[in-house]
Amino acid sequence: MTSDTEQMLAAMGMRSVDELFADIPKEVRQDISALGKGRCEQEVRARIEKILAKNRPAGSMSSFLGGGSYGFYVPAAVKSIAGRSEFLTSYTPYQPETSQGLLQVLFEYQSMMCELTGMDVINNSLYDYATGLGEAALMAARLKPGKIFLVPETISQPRHSVMENYCKGAGIILQKYSYDRTTGQADIGDLGAKLAPEVFGALVESPNCLGVLESGQGEIRELLGDRILVAGVNALSLAAVRPPGEYGADIVISEGQMLGNFTNFGGPMLGIMGCKKAHVRKMPGRVIGLTSDADGRMAFCMTLQTREQHIRREKATSNICSNEALTTVATAAYLALKGGSGLRETAYTAMDRARNLAEAISAVRGCKAPVFSGPYFNEFVASFPAESGNIIEKMSEKGVIPGVELALAGMEKNLLVAVTDMTTEADIQNYASNLKEALR
Repeated sequence: MTSDTEQMLAAMGMRSVDELFADIPKEVRQDISALGKGRCEQEVRARIEKILAKNRPAGSMSSFLGGGSYGFYVPAAVKSIAGRSEFLTSYTPYQPETSQGLLQVLFEYQSMMCELTGMDVINNSLYDYATGLGEAALMAARLKPGKIFLVPETISQPRHSVMENYCKGAGIILQKYSYDRTTGQADIGDLGAKLAPEVFGALVESPNCLGVLESGQGEIRELLGDRILVAGVNALSLAAVRPPGEYGADIVISEGQMLGNFTNFGGPMLGIMGCKKAHVRKMPGRVIGLTSDADGRMAFCMTLQTREQHIRREKATSNICSNEALTTVATAAYLALKGGSGLRETAYTAMDRARNLAEAISAVRGCKAPVFSGPYFNEFVASFPAESGNIIEKMSEKGVIPGVELALAGMEKNLLVAVTDMTTEADIQNYASNLKEALR
């Protein structure tokens, strides 16, 4: 009599279990027999909890991490609203007649983000900032012929890597332009020198991966002419600084995690993308529209949803299938609860505390913050008289995570330091005192 395994393999037309793993390179396979005999649920749980006990939860430490993910305060009402069963999905509401509540929330999200960014249209939605950059480059290539897309030297390595993956198949070359070593801002002269005929667009990030805000976007807009300007922004900073819609950005990219979403071990995130109305049919994702039903009542529907699994998939602008609807709901609830004045207050609080921290770091012998003279929002680069890795190790032992190491050349003794509205004066003083001890 054949075994169950043999019957299953026969049904699949296979002779060996090994054929199930044929697509996995042999050099990365591991012998699972080394795991030993199977364990019951209770034993597995106890083992996993023992391993997890080695970690220290962020709430038990004073964290100054940033670089794209931030621990801003999330009101209890946001979690309550996003946790309702009607909203617990990441997928597109294909049946609008049964999804009016969710569609309205997504529509309100678009409206609030349009007001915040100054753009004509905001979509629903992309995975995160990094995939948004990739989609923006592809969209720019659809709008303007060319082979080269300019990106700042101060783009973070992980985001640049994702962007490269998106652009490789489309034959798009990413070329970097330099930054001013004093201000930390874009070197507009170098950008202008690289505007060859094959260049179809450029990315300007404000703030960049050094935390520095740009002040020359208007000049860059004029320099590009009819080429596509993609603006990468910090969404919360737009409550205090000039929005990209006002300086002529064609496409805007941002990260919505800081607006009502927890850090959650680094995800899920929320990719914000918007554009001018003239470009909307080249934009990926979905756009929720306001209309009327057969009885003349207000109704919501998806007005644009060109995706690869739809009927017109040959004209799809993106291969993204799922949605970030749940994180979008949280952001919509956060923005509605905060309002314009509340959002500005949060932004100004973060700015004030960042400056207090910079002063506290600079007061420590041998340290300087910020390193660059350009304006900054809630994070900045600080320099130390010791390797940044050593400082992180020593301060983390005392319950302080001092910042993020930078991948740029010459930054071995620097950290990107960030604060949020949850950073207290006690946290700032604790940072300074532990920094002094770490440098002894």
